[in-house]
Amino acid sequence: MQDFLTPRLINPLFPGRTGRRAMITASACGMAGLSLGKIVGEQPTSFNGKARSTILFFLCGGSSHIDMWDMKPNAPSEYRGEFQPIRTSAADLTLCEHLPMLAQQGHHLAVIHGLTDSGLATGDHHAGYYYNLTGHAPDTTFRSQGNDRRPLSGDWPHMGCVVGSRRPPHEKLPQVITLPYKPSKPPYTRPGQFAGRLGLDHDPFFLQGTFNEPLRFTAPSLTLEAGLTATRLDDRRGLLDAINASRHELDRESAVGNYIRQQEKAFSLLSSNATAGAFDIHQEPRAILDRYGPTVNGTSLLMARRLVEAGVPFVTVFWSEEDEVVSKKCASGGGWDTHANNFNCLRENLLPEFDRCFSALIEDLHDRGMLDSTLLMVSSEMGRKPKVGDPRSGGTTGAGRDHWTSCMSVVLAGGGIVGGQTLGRTDPRAEYPADVPILPADVVKTVYHAMGVHDLEAIDQLGRPYNLLDEGRPLTELFG
Repeated sequence: MQDFLTPRLINPLFPGRTGRRAMITASACGMAGLSLGKIVGEQPTSFNGKARSTILFFLCGGSSHIDMWDMKPNAPSEYRGEFQPIRTSAADLTLCEHLPMLAQQGHHLAVIHGLTDSGLATGDHHAGYYYNLTGHAPDTTFRSQGNDRRPLSGDWPHMGCVVGSRRPPHEKLPQVITLPYKPSKPPYTRPGQFAGRLGLDHDPFFLQGTFNEPLRFTAPSLTLEAGLTATRLDDRRGLLDAINASRHELDRESAVGNYIRQQEKAFSLLSSNATAGAFDIHQEPRAILDRYGPTVNGTSLLMARRLVEAGVPFVTVFWSEEDEVVSKKCASGGGWDTHANNFNCLRENLLPEFDRCFSALIEDLHDRGMLDSTLLMVSSEMGRKPKVGDPRSGGTTGAGRDHWTSCMSVVLAGGGIVGGQTLGRTDPRAEYPADVPILPADVVKTVYHAMGVHDLEAIDQLGRPYNLLDEGRPLTELFG
């Protein structure tokens, strides 16, 4: 297999296209993230959980729990909507009629109902991301700044970054990988998807996929500069000099050192033939590619399977919101944010794609004997308002569902989870929990439990110990 760094390749991170001579250097995108981290935390502990890896599939925009997982066929029509529940391969589990392929995998699924923010979130996307990705309630800055609130260096870390910091380092690959994009556009990138106070050493390695080229993934934190010769690829000092030339734009020398370590890791990754196969999605048989589907969300889940097969501990796939058709139809920024036309957006666009690719992932992992050792999680930043009719998009006639943080559902599979069950109940209209509320911290603690992460003590820059997540308890009743 050809080396990644020969003059044959330009911008693709993975094999498949040719180009002119180039050099990998630090990009402005990467430099912009320098302020996000502080170097803190403890050394990784040994693995003692059943799940060796986790794949988190995050349905960006706020997926409708009442239309997918927690259907209420006996509720008034303005709540239950247009869809009907169907039986699954698990006797006690029903799903939306527009998830027929996933229904065949019902015996692998555990659905958590009644996950709530208990009034601690703000109803905005930023706060929803932060709460559900970190397990920590948003602070007051989320209320004062809303969706303008930027990621901060003192933010609590994404659960994947905590897992990566606690697991033994992978010999060749990053500990934590996120694809196919960083949700929301800079500078207002969604908080909660970074390592925050753990430091840039524990930040995810980001892979970029596109709506138009779903088989092509690149690294947005790296760019290729044609003005530098290929012979300098072997000159590590040349690489570091290129980075150091940008130091005048930086505030802190410690951040520069941290950034250099990140780029060194990326350089080693891209230079290694030993890791190339894990990233080459073109190696997959046509039948597998077809099963996942020809979309960036489908190929991202397939890439996630390849990464955990290669031993990456944590992979996050954020549902791509690039589809302009869905954005216009749903009167939103895209994805699962169905402010208008909720039922047509779900029936014609979102649910068929999700049904195909997520059921394919479960089936693929099971067929390879990997499901028991891989925890799957489907989450979102919020649910949708059970009463149909968002005032911002025409009310009842707009047939949309507004944001709803008081109640949502999360789906787990594999990694020691007993399938075919539900946990928690909601009221007859899926508006509020009917049982003891389940908080995002409980779900994050459940992921840590499955991954064998029990020591959450860390050390701050002043040498003071603190706990990465005091709140919550693992939902151990989900495990066998």
